[in-house]
Amino acid sequence: MKGPRKIPMRRCIATGEQCPKKELIRIVRTPEGSIVIDPTGKANGRGAYLKKDATAFEIAKKKRLLQRALEVEIDDSLFDQLNALLQD
Repeated sequence: MKGPRKIPMRRCIATGEQCPKKELIRIVRTPEGSIVIDPTGKANGRGAYLKKDATAFEIAKKKRLLQRALEVEIDDSLFDQLNALLQD
């Protein structure tokens, strides 16, 4: 008999909170070096997680946390895309 399913937890790079993976957005640096938002959570590459929250996005932008986590320059348009996701 199977026990309760284990919920995958990940840490938000902005807030430091452990959250279920479904409550976070994954941003990926692909092997080609481009930065993409990964809605599936399964894309190849180096990933960083952000809470689906405008304040988490602001902290990440101000402190340049995505640049540090993904080891690449991040364009401000990525944060515009993230904020657009919140509006949906």
